[in-house]
Amino acid sequence: MTGVYLDPTRAPVAFGRLAIPELFAQLEEADTDTKLRALLSLCDVTHDPERLYQVVSEGFLGQLEVLMKDDEPAVRTGTCELLHLLTSHNIGRHALLSSTPLLSRLSLLLDDASAPCRTRAHRVINSLALLPAGADTLQPLLAKLMVKLEEEEEEEEVQALLLSTLNCCSRQDALAALAHRGVTLIARKLPHACSDIRREAAGAMMALSVPVEGKRQVCEAAVLPVLAALLRDQDVDVQANAAGAIMNTVVITTGKHQCLDLDVLPVLLDLVSERREDKEEEKRRKALVLYSLRALTSLAEAPEGRRRLLEQLPILVGRSQAPEDDPDISKAARTAVSVVTWTP
Repeated sequence: MTGVYLDPTRAPVAFGRLAIPELFAQLEEADTDTKLRALLSLCDVTHDPERLYQVVSEGFLGQLEVLMKDDEPAVRTGTCELLHLLTSHNIGRHALLSSTPLLSRLSLLLDDASAPCRTRAHRVINSLALLPAGADTLQPLLAKLMVKLEEEEEEEEVQALLLSTLNCCSRQDALAALAHRGVTLIARKLPHACSDIRREAAGAMMALSVPVEGKRQVCEAAVLPVLAALLRDQDVDVQANAAGAIMNTVVITTGKHQCLDLDVLPVLLDLVSERREDKEEEKRRKALVLYSLRALTSLAEAPEGRRRLLEQLPILVGRSQAPEDDPDISKAARTAVSVVTWTP
């Protein structure tokens, strides 16, 4: 007869609705191994939305705050892993966002001595920030997140998560991030060797450059040369975010003049004229082409920009009339043509 296999790293799971209460009861034990096995089993069972709902609705979240103070780093790490799983579902995200004690304790774990614990804490906060309501709730953390960004000692995954969180928060309120030297600190990450970090940094810069104050700071901090270089990046998402930041910044006169001096026009035109046979790849490039066209439209408002673009008008006309093009791209190209050819 074949014996029943029991995973020694996990606690046995009771049947039905008894499973969650029994596992949480084991979390109150003094023995570290018992708590770790219970946490691993809870991570397994909360993949089931019904069990996840039970964790939230029956008031078990309060116990996790206690575990986040545990002396054992592995327990704190496992607790953050469980919280991350809870944020995968809407009810879990809202429950966590409405719990001030849990959020306060989570923010403290960003400075935890254990690197795995810090990484898990960043994952939880990033999952919350992806929701507009979460980004709003996390605004008080901006100052701390900027300090963490400045420390530059975390591994690449944490830096990418941190920048993604700042990106989400900046889309909700860019002025708050700008007040904490957001442009200067995030600009340092733009040339990073890791494409994930470059992508998130350029995305955050695009969000920061929406308000006029952000556009002004981008120009004053000499960020446009770095963004212009990223237009040639191998990662299309990095290119698109850089083009988006340039699109936002060239709305003001200083941004137009700096981009014209940097000779960004030929690069933007190359991005607009380039086509891919693969339809999926062409879809991925949609944002890049749209942002490039809108940047060109703004640059055409400057006399020197209009003069240069008149010489390259066939490229814009071609994109405006191509029947196979996305309607949004065709519309943006027609707008660019009308601005370039406008006469008073």
